[in-house]
Amino acid sequence: MHDYNLIFKDFIEGIQDESKKNKLITIFEFIVNKFPNLTPRFAWNQPMFTDHGTFIIAFSVAKNHISVAPEAKAIQKFKEQIEKSQYECSSMIFRIKFTQEIDFLLLEKIIEFNIIDKAEHSKFWR
Repeated sequence: MHDYNLIFKDFIEGIQDESKKNKLITIFEFIVNKFPNLTPRFAWNQPMFTDHGTFIIAFSVAKNHISVAPEAKAIQKFKEQIEKSQYECSSMIFRIKFTQEIDFLLLEKIIEFNIIDKAEHSKFWR
């Protein structure tokens, strides 16, 4: 198991607001506990998780939200559930406002989908 705390350390420490930092840490803790085989990686200025060298999901932080990037195919598949959770959504990302609850079941489904869908995938991106 890879220690995301070391890999994402500078990124996490760069978040000044403790409640925002804690919300993101809660997401990371959920992912590493639920999917211990995923590899945390910091690339393109964002924390992400990969599986056998292929991209699964990434995150970034803005003033009012956390952006979640699982690639367009996952967004399309879960668009209805993303909107049901009242998250803003575009073709490549969805946003969890810091005032919103985290839909962990949705995150789990998206990550599981990407792991299964990309099991035979050899490139980083789809």
